[in-house]
Amino acid sequence: MRLPALGLACSMLFAACSTAPTPADTSGAAAQDAATHPAACSGPGKSAAPGIAPFEPQGLTVPSGFHIQTIARIDGARELAALTDGDLLVGTGGNQVYIVPNAEAANGQPAGAPRVFATLSDGQAEGVAFAAERCEIFIATTGAVWSVPYHSGDLKAESVRRIARVRTGPVAPSSDGDIHTSTSVAYSHGMVYASVGSSCNACTEVDPTRASILQMKPGGADLTKRATRIRNGIAIFTDPASGDVWVGGAGQDNLPFRHPYEFLDDVSSHAGVADFGWPDCEENHVAYVSGSDCSKTVAPLVELFAYSTIIGAAFYPVHQTGPYAFPAPYRGGIFAAAHGSWHTTNAGASAAPSQVAFVAMNGDAPKVPVDWQTPTKQWSTFVGGLQEAGTQRRGRPTGVAVGASGSLFVADDQNGLVYRIRP
Repeated sequence: MRLPALGLACSMLFAACSTAPTPADTSGAAAQDAATHPAACSGPGKSAAPGIAPFEPQGLTVPSGFHIQTIARIDGARELAALTDGDLLVGTGGNQVYIVPNAEAANGQPAGAPRVFATLSDGQAEGVAFAAERCEIFIATTGAVWSVPYHSGDLKAESVRRIARVRTGPVAPSSDGDIHTSTSVAYSHGMVYASVGSSCNACTEVDPTRASILQMKPGGADLTKRATRIRNGIAIFTDPASGDVWVGGAGQDNLPFRHPYEFLDDVSSHAGVADFGWPDCEENHVAYVSGSDCSKTVAPLVELFAYSTIIGAAFYPVHQTGPYAFPAPYRGGIFAAAHGSWHTTNAGASAAPSQVAFVAMNGDAPKVPVDWQTPTKQWSTFVGGLQEAGTQRRGRPTGVAVGASGSLFVADDQNGLVYRIRP
């Protein structure tokens, strides 16, 4: 039986709740939460100018039987969210979210030219999520979570409403300057989840919203903590079959080579506030700070190399339909975008390559359990060729999403590109 998500009320947990959105920010939130939203998000249709002709990116590789094409150019492309009409939302490192109309265009046909979907009054509008059952888009920036009503064919947000604030407290006094400022967002079972990075590489936070996953109702009410002590859980995503919320965590620097591994884990499988142990504990209850009690910390389900920096991830739906649906071996699996490492080996090569990895799954469990000595047993490279010799890269993948017609989309913030992969 899946245990319910638990957490302390905002008034008990967050000393900074006095800086929560003003009544003007959340007016009508209760009514909105209770409203019945149409399943189809029907809209008036759209008209979009064609974008670039799709082309094969030089040097990138995918498994036999697939092809990869570049379909859009968007500077600083980060997280992705696919919409039910075949459009694609693209979060960025700036204060704007873009939309690629008709990203699921037929082979050989261009997608629509990217255009600004929403402009936020806060930076790093990287996090995007689509709640189809509510016809609502959620955006996460450095300091807030925002809500946008959506109708099929919308090419511009009709309104943008802040529903919650994050990073409401100060940087840790013991911060080493490695301050993470991005926020990611997901939606599942009537709740919004925001993953907020830490204010250091290794410290004790004083802001309870940092290094955490927060959950809230779609209007921003009942903000609570769902997971804690995650240095930077940039990838947060939902299994469409179970509704479980997963996180991809970037572990701390300056520890033994290839340890601690960076992980993917099912947050929903843990009762209460899931404790991932950072910076005291990592991996399989391993203490990296002398005297730490790691017996109750999470031992993640999937592990990649240390310093992989997992930016985005997505489950491929088991029952995906459409002309570009992937074959059976990929159904139900996870595609994870590893941004790659700035750390180098003694030979001067990157400690972890840029790639998109594939993890075969059986529901919310990996088909191959963790081998804490050889994490490569759990996954294989799906998009390769991004890492050249030494530390040179052809690209750095970020967001991942599965389109309405079955295509896999991958963003690349080094080149400002969006790739589309199909059988």
